[in-house]
Amino acid sequence: MEAPESGSEQEPMTRIDEYGFERLAGKEADELVSDYQAVLNRRAIKWRKLLQGSRLQRSLRVKRYIRKGIPNEYRSLIWMTVSGAQEQMERNPVYYKKMLETEEDPKLIESVRTDINRTFPDNVQFRRTANPCLQQPLFNVLVAYGNHNKAIGYCQGMNFIAGYLLIVTKDEEKSFWLLDSLIKKIVPGFYSPTMIGLKTDQEVLAHLVRMKVPAVAELMERHNVMWTLVVSRWFICLFIDILPVETVLRIWDCLFYEGSKITFRVALTLIKYHQASILEANNFPAVCEKFKQITRGPLVQDCHNFMKRIFTEPGRLPLSTIIRLREISRAQIDDQS
Repeated sequence: MEAPESGSEQEPMTRIDEYGFERLAGKEADELVSDYQAVLNRRAIKWRKLLQGSRLQRSLRVKRYIRKGIPNEYRSLIWMTVSGAQEQMERNPVYYKKMLETEEDPKLIESVRTDINRTFPDNVQFRRTANPCLQQPLFNVLVAYGNHNKAIGYCQGMNFIAGYLLIVTKDEEKSFWLLDSLIKKIVPGFYSPTMIGLKTDQEVLAHLVRMKVPAVAELMERHNVMWTLVVSRWFICLFIDILPVETVLRIWDCLFYEGSKITFRVALTLIKYHQASILEANNFPAVCEKFKQITRGPLVQDCHNFMKRIFTEPGRLPLSTIIRLREISRAQIDDQS
């Protein structure tokens, strides 16, 4: 084997993380993983004690534990329990199988099949050569959900959501019920034909930025940058492929327990923390580029400290405020249509 030429750049080394994604390896990345693993080991001991005995009940203690992170071995169980998906699955024991066996809808099948190969090309579990390969389970979950919720069918972005659910649960039926919980209860209207829920929440974020980071709101207005251009992917993919996988899963831990206001906390933290950088932008393209940059770097790579920040950086964010702003935003959208 020949040595690399003097002065030539070596290819950056990659490793496969526990979720199947290729990630850059290096001293800093490895130290971060090692430090976080120590945190998870401590959390695992606490979770083990909490889960002994009676079924998990909503409480301030559980909320605190979830905010501090769910070790991956307990994540599927906790998500299923706190979201209500477990209860739904137990009430409807053969429903998923029935949805899989429903008469085929050619349009649904084609829409899902088109996106399967585009789902997580950098994840070894979704490659056709993988054994087992998650492409077929993903196809099954999306087709079953399309049969279950004909008003939505299949919408781009759902493949990434369902894919993450499969990575965590390793179970089609559980992923189906978690997907149903997300779409119906946590982000209703995000994937409807009109995407009214998505449009509304983007407007809510705009209102919140005006309240909490007014200089950034003024910059957006000055350069005529619509919020949908910079945050629609944050919302519709629930930060998948926007933030690092472990950070996304920590966000989802809280999302399943506390609901969609978590997405506003994440978005506001990114914007407020990077306010000075965003304000350097002096034209339309520069603003858009800044919103890409703020989703990278040390802040989001250290998921444990990032999650601490989302509950302090934006300040108070009562549900009553979100509800009021949704009503205002929905009325504005209706007036414009």
